[in-house]
Amino acid sequence: MNQIIESRLADFRKRMKKSNMDAFLVLNQSNRRFLSGFTAHDTGAEESAGALIITQDHLFLLTDSRFEVQAGNEAPGFDIRCYKTGLQEMIPVILGGLDCNKLGFEGSRLSYAAYCKIKESLNTNNVKTEFVPADTVIDDIRVIKSDDEVAMIRKSLAIAEAAYLKTLERVMPGLTEKDLAWELEKQMRELGAEGLSFPVIVAAGPNSALPHAIPGERLIRKNEPLLFDWGAVFNGYCSDTSRTVVPGKPDDIFLNLYKILFDAQAMAIEAIRPGVSTKTVDSLARGHIAKNGYEKHFGHGLGHGVGLEIHEAPRLSPLKESILEKGMIVTVEPGIYLPEWGGIRLENMVLVTDNGAEVLNSLNYEDYIIAV
Repeated sequence: MNQIIESRLADFRKRMKKSNMDAFLVLNQSNRRFLSGFTAHDTGAEESAGALIITQDHLFLLTDSRFEVQAGNEAPGFDIRCYKTGLQEMIPVILGGLDCNKLGFEGSRLSYAAYCKIKESLNTNNVKTEFVPADTVIDDIRVIKSDDEVAMIRKSLAIAEAAYLKTLERVMPGLTEKDLAWELEKQMRELGAEGLSFPVIVAAGPNSALPHAIPGERLIRKNEPLLFDWGAVFNGYCSDTSRTVVPGKPDDIFLNLYKILFDAQAMAIEAIRPGVSTKTVDSLARGHIAKNGYEKHFGHGLGHGVGLEIHEAPRLSPLKESILEKGMIVTVEPGIYLPEWGGIRLENMVLVTDNGAEVLNSLNYEDYIIAV
């Protein structure tokens, strides 16, 4: 077992003990990877590649025959148990051999259907244990990125930005949103991405007013906004960036909105530092957009954490408050969306440092005009 995993497990076990948990059931694939090194992916809500059961003295990795060899190679130090009839049948076998009165689990990951199957199996095997939802036990560790994690995120972002610059060379009227989305995905893959953080968003003209537009057959046209939102995955870690450009000549609406968003983002980034509330950061950008008359046209949160998952803690939002700490990585992505005209979103990734913030992106904001 490598030292990084050992350190994470030691921290996790301390938090378990503090919460009076005898064992913890880990189902989320990112948490599973974070605590064991096991990289297998789940293929659906009820299609699990496996689970961890962690106690103060034992480390179990439960999986099936598809992943047995992989689990043994990637998670040394874990007792690999291969089940044949299903995860819910193996859990009582493991818990039955432990003194487990309280079992922590990820409430956001364990479905009600799976919970009922596990409880039924426990009852059948006369295993008594209390299930305790405790997502924050792992979240509180993952929210602070180590130097190694920051390095991986920097690399994933460098791949994403290089791919974007290559894609911009292909932009021309007559191509479709789908053409450019595929080009950007292909470039990321060729530059070393192991996957995409999420399906690439390319939205042209009025479609750019849809924050999560799906690339379609709409043609790229001169003098209209063209929004890109994309990210690469490198060694499991995600990046996330948005840029909006214009093929041809931007109109006055574009220039005005772009300046408002550029300033709103800069104000928010300037405020980011340890000890500052995420609500405060969000309110600075949101207030600037509202002051300029576009309050109703910015509906989503200002940003979110990024790591092994594309959306993780903390959230820059008016809905939930967290206090920023050194080592957190967040996006800052204000947007203004006008139906029928289009929208603009500007997104950077930011690392919280000792006394401020470091923007991880290197793309030049002045390069928003594409010659066609």
